[in-house]
Amino acid sequence: MQVNLMTCILIALVCAAIAGIVCFFLGSQHRRKTAEYTIGSAEEEAKRIINDAINKAETKKKEAILEGKDEIHRQRTEAEHELNDRRKEVQRQERRIQQKEESLDKKMESLEAKEEALSDKNKQAENRLAEVESLKKGQADTLERISGFTKDQAKDYLLSNLDNELTHEKAVKLMEYEQQTREEAESTAREIISTAIQRCAADHVAEATISVVPLPNDEMKGRIIGREGRNIRAIETMTGVDLIIDDTPEAITLSCFEPVRREVARIAMEHLIADGRIHPARIEETIEKARREVDATIKQEGERAVLEAGVTGIHPELVKLLGRLKYRTSYGQNVLSHSLEVSYLAGMMACELGIDPTVARRAGLLHDIGKALDHEIEGSHVDIGVEVARKYKESDAVIHAIQAHHNDVEPKTISACLVQAADAISAARPGARRENVENYIKRLEKLEEVASSFEGVESSYAIQAGREIRIMVKPEAISDDEMVLLAKKICKKIESDLEYPGQIKVNIIRESRAVEYAK
Repeated sequence: MQVNLMTCILIALVCAAIAGIVCFFLGSQHRRKTAEYTIGSAEEEAKRIINDAINKAETKKKEAILEGKDEIHRQRTEAEHELNDRRKEVQRQERRIQQKEESLDKKMESLEAKEEALSDKNKQAENRLAEVESLKKGQADTLERISGFTKDQAKDYLLSNLDNELTHEKAVKLMEYEQQTREEAESTAREIISTAIQRCAADHVAEATISVVPLPNDEMKGRIIGREGRNIRAIETMTGVDLIIDDTPEAITLSCFEPVRREVARIAMEHLIADGRIHPARIEETIEKARREVDATIKQEGERAVLEAGVTGIHPELVKLLGRLKYRTSYGQNVLSHSLEVSYLAGMMACELGIDPTVARRAGLLHDIGKALDHEIEGSHVDIGVEVARKYKESDAVIHAIQAHHNDVEPKTISACLVQAADAISAARPGARRENVENYIKRLEKLEEVASSFEGVESSYAIQAGREIRIMVKPEAISDDEMVLLAKKICKKIESDLEYPGQIKVNIIRESRAVEYAK
């Protein structure tokens, strides 16, 4: 039974395999036929597409050829039009050039004709110039023969006469102007200045450049010197002041060119002498205390000066510098008192003239501010004062007045002129300033030397303490007219070479004498 079943299965499998092979073969035949049919259809479609493409390409080619021909025709037409336009423009340019050439030819002909005419005129002018020169030479020869002078002699004669006439005219005009100006200004100036001086009452005290400190007894000198001189060395080192201990009984002298340091040393010495304890540590402490006292005094004096002058808004550092002027002297005149006086005078004269006195008073108070620092900074007190005023933002008018008060620059404002005048008035007051005999004699000798340096001066004499110079001139060398010019020259020479307070009168004397003896 089982054998039959297996046989049946095998037979079934074989039959199935045969059936599958038959089916596969039949399917393959069918697919091959289908593929051959599809390939034949694709080849026909491809041939059709190619034929259509060829036909379209032929059509496009014909259209492109036609369009190219049209474009070529259009461009040829445009080129012909452009060529015609350019040809016409060239023809127009040729005609214009031809016209210009014709015009230039005409102008050249005209210029040639003018050149010929000018050449003829030049020849005529040269001929006439030669005739004129000949006539001029003949006239000059005739004049020389008639006058008896050569050409150079006649020129010298005319120039000499002209120089004499001009000298006379200059002297006459100068005298007229001076007289007119003096008549108009003298009375007004005298009234203004005298009024200002009368209203300003100031004391004048001659201060020395040394300070004398009294001692209770001569034994104090030894204590001040100290063991092996240590005390006096400490004092001189800390104050910068020289102590002069000589045979003067019960007194020592303090010498220093800087007045503030001298004042500090004087106060410290008085405190040490009163205290009695003199040793280096005590000396240092006392000197520091004296410095604080002097600084406080300087500040107080500066504030007092500002208050008395009626000036406001001054920088605190300028106030301190004003206070330092209390210990500064010029020819024996206290500079702070001098500055206050100049401020008063300048303000009063400004009021008399009817102008605002504020700037004049301020400039007068600060005009010598540079003297507070001239021992510490290089330069004149004018330059230092200008620099300090500019540093602390003073106005241009005040700075200019400071700069011009000694004529370092030409005064350009009324305030500057008033400060200059007030400074001269304050310095020239009788007793306001003093100078030693040696400097006084040198100043007079220099004044006479300047006056005698001019040609034609016979002798000169300084009189009235150097406020007038009398000059004797040679009458044969200096005429009356030349005297006026000589006086002006001498004044300018004195102003440029000398320094002096106030003004100097130049008095020139010319006289002719005839001397004969009866026998």
